[in-house]
Amino acid sequence: MSASHGTAASPFKQPRAVWAVAFACVISFMGIGLVDPILPALAENLHASPSQVSLLFSSYLIVTAVAMLLVGWFSSRFGAKRTLVIGLAVIVVFAALAGTAGSINGIVGFRAGWGLGNALFIATSLAVIVASASGGFGGAIILYETALGLGIAVGPLLGGELGAISWRGPFFGVAVLMAIALVATLAFVPALPRPERRSSPLDPLKALRHRGLLTMGIMALLYNWGFFTMLGYAPYPMELNAHQLGLVFTGWGLLVAAFSVFFAPRLQARYGTAPVLYANLLGLGIVMAVIAAGVGTPAVVIVAVILSGAFIGINNTLTTQAVMLVSPVERPVASSAYGFLRFIGGGLAPYVAGKLADATDLSVPFYLGAATFLLAIPVLASGHHLLRAAETDTGEGEPLTPVLTPVGAAPRGGTRPVIVAVGAHDGAAATVDTAARFAQDTGSPLEIVHVQQTAVVEEQAVDTETADQARAAVTAHLDRLAALDIPVTGQILSSVGDHAAAGRVLARHAAEVGARAIAVGRSPRGPLAQFADGSLTTALTHAADCTVVLVDPEHTPRPLTSATLSELRAEAH
Repeated sequence: MSASHGTAASPFKQPRAVWAVAFACVISFMGIGLVDPILPALAENLHASPSQVSLLFSSYLIVTAVAMLLVGWFSSRFGAKRTLVIGLAVIVVFAALAGTAGSINGIVGFRAGWGLGNALFIATSLAVIVASASGGFGGAIILYETALGLGIAVGPLLGGELGAISWRGPFFGVAVLMAIALVATLAFVPALPRPERRSSPLDPLKALRHRGLLTMGIMALLYNWGFFTMLGYAPYPMELNAHQLGLVFTGWGLLVAAFSVFFAPRLQARYGTAPVLYANLLGLGIVMAVIAAGVGTPAVVIVAVILSGAFIGINNTLTTQAVMLVSPVERPVASSAYGFLRFIGGGLAPYVAGKLADATDLSVPFYLGAATFLLAIPVLASGHHLLRAAETDTGEGEPLTPVLTPVGAAPRGGTRPVIVAVGAHDGAAATVDTAARFAQDTGSPLEIVHVQQTAVVEEQAVDTETADQARAAVTAHLDRLAALDIPVTGQILSSVGDHAAAGRVLARHAAEVGARAIAVGRSPRGPLAQFADGSLTTALTHAADCTVVLVDPEHTPRPLTSATLSELRAEAH
């Protein structure tokens, strides 16, 4: 969240449990890119065709897809920690077995087991980091984003270096690193409470009856078809060794990470989710067509693959965002249903691409991949009104935009309030108390708006706190200020990932109640994130009719304008 919480705390001052899971996340995100540099070497050393090697992706992703239907049920019965530990142990065993295999069929089989472990791990890792982090979710999300960036960027580089020694190296490397993460998880991650409600393996399939979720899931299936066609087959026409392929896919991974974490939210805030996805899918279709047309020219393929990282980073984040916006079911169920469809697309694509390449030539799978990217556009358009309704709150369907829920006594009319926006963080009380003094100085009552968000990071989504936890946080603020005889009311602003949308909703609410001012605190995510385009603070400042002030217990309240936002961004560099 962008508006928050007193003096910023370092996101890297976290319990050992968080560091253990974050380290495992880095290795997990390495998983796919790690094997790309060794695909040609596998084909050569094991006397296999590219279509046979492509089954490394198919077995891994299809098993992951099916397992996504079961992980919610499994985790709700055995707990998040046990699910993590089992997932890590399965990855260690099957990655090591893949390194000992003597045939391509053996590796394909062991990759299937690896996919099972990966599903158990990725479905719970973000939730465990958020639950274990000290000082709220802001620092936890930074760590997860950092792990994502490191894993995606370093995976191909490590795969290339180890693959230059032996094609077995990347498999053994993952096994060793995941074994370290497994020991750390066992030692440092505490047992976490199980969900109050146990889910059923059928819940994700039942959720696909909702048109919005099914539409976004089919779009993700088509997108992943094109994506994994490129990932599985692009190394061959590049005609590079393992080390060189590692460098190419490292460049690709850096763009994926950067555009996923930094650029996707800003583009979404400026243009909206659907328009950015339309343009992005069109861009991917063009890039894939360029690869197909230039398949005989290695330089063309290399440049196109690296540039595709920008589009893939944006698409991964905003597709997940779209799913969370239009889905009327619980976040874990929506994530499982969406994960099932997108991984099925990713798993089938390399297999079909291999058959096409064997029957025709290498350009045909890339042309098909380009077609699937373009076909995803009308699929998305068929659900455009649902996504638009969710973003603009037109009243259609479920209330999926940021919504305000009163807590405690209703506000008394007649006096213009000061509103303070805070979140789940250790510094929230200090921010609220500072805003209360500001309200007293202006003779205004105080309204506390606690921002409760679903965090969306790349392809993962998790509720950062439960409704009961958010209500308890607001109630604690109300009780503390009521004891000081300060007139105060409370609200919970529930939001899915899109910080800017939450800022605009808060600005509209302030206009409706005639607020004198809106106070925000320093974000634990730091000034670059807080004052960037697409943040809650920036969107709120631009949209609010009243004054927006930055409050800090140690400084005088500072009015925020477009000019001061620019100054604050400059000060952060």
